[in-house]
Amino acid sequence: MDQLINSYAKQLRLPYISQNIENHLEQARIQNKSYEEFLIELLQYELALRQQNGVKARIRAAKFPYQKTLEELDINSLPEGAQEQFQQLRSLSFIENKQNLILAGNPGTGKSHIGIGLGIKACMEGYHVYFAHVPNLITELKEAKNERTLQRLKKKFEKYDLIVLDEMGYISFDKEGAELLFNFISLRAEKTSTIITTNLSFDRWNEIFHDPVITAAMVDRITYRSYVINMNGNSYRIKETREFIANSREDK
Repeated sequence: MDQLINSYAKQLRLPYISQNIENHLEQARIQNKSYEEFLIELLQYELALRQQNGVKARIRAAKFPYQKTLEELDINSLPEGAQEQFQQLRSLSFIENKQNLILAGNPGTGKSHIGIGLGIKACMEGYHVYFAHVPNLITELKEAKNERTLQRLKKKFEKYDLIVLDEMGYISFDKEGAELLFNFISLRAEKTSTIITTNLSFDRWNEIFHDPVITAAMVDRITYRSYVINMNGNSYRIKETREFIANSREDK
């Protein structure tokens, strides 16, 4: 009988039940559980496993360069603007409301960590997320345009609840790249959410786009109904490095 249940569970793609049915049957006999109690418990475990696997799959699909959670952040070391808005951001209400988030400030202040942390939390809450460095995204958009698959790529990106665009401003790009990025962000405006990290204030974005018209339109489009967090402050990365070095010395 156990083997038959195991076989059916495999065919129905119920991995937890197929791997653990014997233990649960034995426990049910010992504890004299009712059929209802036994079935509910078994399905709860199966659902929990499916949810865990779903989270792992969404995190893999997001293509984060590394995994850093919000819990790993030292909130008190973040710039004041980030500290004030942190609890609001971690609620992910901005995704539900289809709002953007712009983290702007000097390097090393925790922008990428916050972006990735929010992305991972979103994956855990069931949202579909995609991470991209802006220069890499522009290359991908150009390649799709040359191969005449740009429309297909845009439809793919429309399905993401949240896209994290990291490092806007580290590398400038040509007119074609600027136009492609503008169209990409415009496509998502007020439909889904985008997080953008940048080391440049808005008045310097023309250094990236080299076109005042596109620059003005881009800033207007992404800041409408958005959270704009001032991330200027002491380097969070340097603080982490100093703590790591200090702890290493204590261990010796």
